[in-house]
Amino acid sequence: MFRVSEFLRSITVFYLHTFRVSFMNNQKQQKPTLTGQRFKTRKRDEKERFDPTQFQESIVHGLNQTGSDLEAVAKFLDASGAKLDYRRYAETLFDILVAGGMLAPGGSISDDLTRTEFCLFTAQEDLETMQAYAQVFNKLIRRYKYLEKGFEEEIKKLLLFLKGFTESERNKLAMLTGILLANGNISAAVIGSLFNENVVKEGVSAAFAVKLFKSWIYERDINAVAIALRKVGMDNRLMELFPANKRSCEHFSKYFTDAGLKELSDFARNQEAIGSRKELQKELQEMMGRGDNFKEIIAYVREEMKKTNISEQLMIGIIWSSVMSCVEWNKKEELVCEQAIKHLKQYSPLLKAFTSQGASEVLLLVKIQEYCYDNIHFMKAFQKVVVLLYKADVLSEEAILKWYADAHVAKGKSVFLEQMKKFVEWLKNAEEESESEEEEEN
Repeated sequence: MFRVSEFLRSITVFYLHTFRVSFMNNQKQQKPTLTGQRFKTRKRDEKERFDPTQFQESIVHGLNQTGSDLEAVAKFLDASGAKLDYRRYAETLFDILVAGGMLAPGGSISDDLTRTEFCLFTAQEDLETMQAYAQVFNKLIRRYKYLEKGFEEEIKKLLLFLKGFTESERNKLAMLTGILLANGNISAAVIGSLFNENVVKEGVSAAFAVKLFKSWIYERDINAVAIALRKVGMDNRLMELFPANKRSCEHFSKYFTDAGLKELSDFARNQEAIGSRKELQKELQEMMGRGDNFKEIIAYVREEMKKTNISEQLMIGIIWSSVMSCVEWNKKEELVCEQAIKHLKQYSPLLKAFTSQGASEVLLLVKIQEYCYDNIHFMKAFQKVVVLLYKADVLSEEAILKWYADAHVAKGKSVFLEQMKKFVEWLKNAEEESESEEEEEN
């Protein structure tokens, strides 16, 4: 009896121990599960679906209430920026302000049901109204700076859609764009959209450019326009407003002069001349680099002068720059002077061929002065260069005396006049002696 009860107790202890070990192991190995649990996602982690419909309805409703009162429109847009997501729906916002609704590719309104009649395209077609609209955009962008980039992209897009707009709508957009460019609200880089073949081939780009430049020049002037175009590399691309078979300076000049934009025609002619001079200088440097003989170089230059109508004064400046650019100069001041004398002695026949006029000689002196000032290692070489060219019959004593008296420029004036003082005195004395000898002979 005792053995049976002891046996039962042993079994009970064994099972209790086994259960306890199994339970503890389960507790250690059990992994958490998400089944049945719900976690709330933070708002900033949620990805909102892009849906401009509600935004569009809000803007259209507001514009319909403000009507044609542009002061009220500006106030509405200012206040709405705090409630509506301008950053996300910038393109939709600008589409509505310009065309009255969201634009589909090509320029048509994508949803005729949700649109407003109070927009740029339905406004009066005059400069004063466009100036007022420009102020609306100006205030909006100044208030919400993050819209700047989106606004410029919008203008680029609208210029690509020009064929989808009516002539009146294009005229309004052109005047507005010109005013925005004058105010600095957008970069002149937007003009690049006008070079797209689709808007160029039917003359749309050129006609649009007339209105654009007229309003731009009216607000500013041709110099401001030129600076803005150069800044973004558009100054040499204006010919691209026309199809390839009409890209000539003559056609450009006639078209814009007839449209009342002679200043733009003159600017284009000047740009073409600058481009031609750069090409000429490049070719000259290549000829010098190859070691072509001076007869061939002189013949080529004279032919180019006739072809491009370049004066001798302009040409001697180009030749001087080419001569000084075709060699690698020593960096040591004491050696560069000797190098310059040797180099210029070699090229003096070329310089002489294009200094047949006194004005050309004086201009060459000014170019030498500017070069020696701009390249500090040449500061002490000025007088030696001038004397060399005097002895080589490139420069006359009259030209040197004229330069010394009143034709010099401000760059390094005191240094170079001091260098030339003794030589000028010698020239004056030689001139006086020559005059005395002539008087005695008479």
